[in-house]
Amino acid sequence: MPFEFKRLEIPDVILIKPKVFEDERGFFMETYKKSDFEKAGIKGEFVQDNHSRSRYGVLRGLHFQRGPYAQAKIVRCVRGVIYDVAVDLRKDSPTFGKYVGVILSEFNKYQLYIPRGFAHGFVVLGDVAEVVYKVDNVYAPSHEGGLIWNDPDVGIKWPVEDPIVSPKDQRWPTLRELIERDEVFR
Repeated sequence: MPFEFKRLEIPDVILIKPKVFEDERGFFMETYKKSDFEKAGIKGEFVQDNHSRSRYGVLRGLHFQRGPYAQAKIVRCVRGVIYDVAVDLRKDSPTFGKYVGVILSEFNKYQLYIPRGFAHGFVVLGDVAEVVYKVDNVYAPSHEGGLIWNDPDVGIKWPVEDPIVSPKDQRWPTLRELIERDEVFR
């Protein structure tokens, strides 16, 4: 199989390690194969690809989509290095409010599968990073949600001391506020 699938501390979040064929010319790898991903429990039709570029210290997130526009993601860093995070917002989950974080880079070529019901974000650790990700639902601005990146109850240990965070991402609610507003996933 051209992939190794590793379930993380939150078992529904899966680290994907592709088999890479390298020689003096460069490398080749498969980044997605529906049949292999389905055997690993990653099901769904991925309908949109996104690509972002950010400089050192930029923190994007923590984002999610609500209701009928909820999204699962497969995230990959194609240039540079990022610390990628998924926070479980599924109210009835045993890992509700917990997070997992992994290094994704152009060097390790790992990908991270994040199912629906999670907030997602990353911070750039090198000079620049380009991130591509597949999603299984289209973006709908009216259904966009977020979780504040530095929520003390979640306690993410970001490896950048003073990240660059957009004004919008600085205004997301805390997990407690999401619970009070009944904006978590069921």
